[in-house]
Amino acid sequence: MTFFSKIPIPPKDNWLFCLLDWVDRHYSHFCIFRDYQVGYPFGGFPNKIQAGQLSVGMDQAVGLMGKSELVGIISYDYKNQIESCTSLNTELINCPEVVFFVVELTIEWDSNFIFFKSGRELHFESLFESHYHSNPKVSIEALTGKEKYIQDVLAIKSHIEEGDIYEMNYCMAFEFEEKNWSPIIGFLELISVSPMPFSALFKAQNTFLICASPERFLKKNGKRLIAQPIKGTVKRGKDREEDEILKNKLFTSEKERAENLMIVDLMRNDLSKVSRTGTVMVDELFGVYAFPRVHQMISTVSSELKDGINFKEIIHASFPMGSMTGAPKIKCMELIDRYENFKRSWFSGALGYVDQNGDFDFNVVIRSIIFDKASGKGYFAVGSAITFDADAGYEFEECYLKASAILEILNKNGEWKKSGK
Repeated sequence: MTFFSKIPIPPKDNWLFCLLDWVDRHYSHFCIFRDYQVGYPFGGFPNKIQAGQLSVGMDQAVGLMGKSELVGIISYDYKNQIESCTSLNTELINCPEVVFFVVELTIEWDSNFIFFKSGRELHFESLFESHYHSNPKVSIEALTGKEKYIQDVLAIKSHIEEGDIYEMNYCMAFEFEEKNWSPIIGFLELISVSPMPFSALFKAQNTFLICASPERFLKKNGKRLIAQPIKGTVKRGKDREEDEILKNKLFTSEKERAENLMIVDLMRNDLSKVSRTGTVMVDELFGVYAFPRVHQMISTVSSELKDGINFKEIIHASFPMGSMTGAPKIKCMELIDRYENFKRSWFSGALGYVDQNGDFDFNVVIRSIIFDKASGKGYFAVGSAITFDADAGYEFEECYLKASAILEILNKNGEWKKSGK
């Protein structure tokens, strides 16, 4: 039996916080998806909250697809199930490698009402009684300092010169600890300063993902697959004139175009493994889109899925996404494990939902915080594409530009050092 309810949105600013706090107290797993339109091709995530108690792994999830709605996350380290790779670096937080939950509750809203669809009768007595408070300022430690970063970039460039790889996504991590830090408040603070089309807050027991991602990994709509890799970043200008200059600089940059094109070719190859012959196409190449703090170069690749291909087969053909590895994938993944000093886990994985028809939409887990509520420990990571002509100092600063919104909400604009272990 399905129960439907609706209640008026109360005249208080923190109603969404109260709603998330109520879901957090009643369900072991939940996710809120938020879309902030930036003219993104094929749109972003829908605005909804989904929750449930039953969690499953990849194979169980595939068996439930087409029967139940699911929400889940695939760790970057799931690559080891696809290729003969390892992840030997330090694990900052113990995250499930793959976790999906069966949706028991869906919440949507408009300008006047909140709508609930649930498998059981709900009670709303304490729904709007939670009290919002700002998160405390936290101390952040960079795990890679500038000197080490530059050394690693030079070493990666030597691999490019030797012909091992063409391009590699190299990331550095930051960690913090604060038991009084709330992931719900952290999410609301993050999307207030950096609203993105693939924003989400995901909970699996005590582990949370606070995500303000601008990037789609893969969307399935009927037989159509859509991938939208991002490669190419430049800051926003101080005014409209400077903004247009920077946007044009990104669009015409040979380096950024080369980075983007390599990942587009990689994604075309990945999709061809599960798509009908002759259906893989590039819908848009080198599209430049404005986000609150940066312009991003986004390309769109689509195809028509072969008959009889299931979700796991699609993931095994295309995961991890090329924008977070580089090309060729397997060699890049080996070098990532050599030069990075942390286990990526959920970072640079994929988060999304599967509807009852088996259609799905997954983002790329970037611009995100992973937080363990039991220990109060958290981390986040940022990276960039290293190519033959990459400037290590510029790439280092680009990483901090990408991390700026997270640094702002964690450190409350306080002073801290770009140090590293």
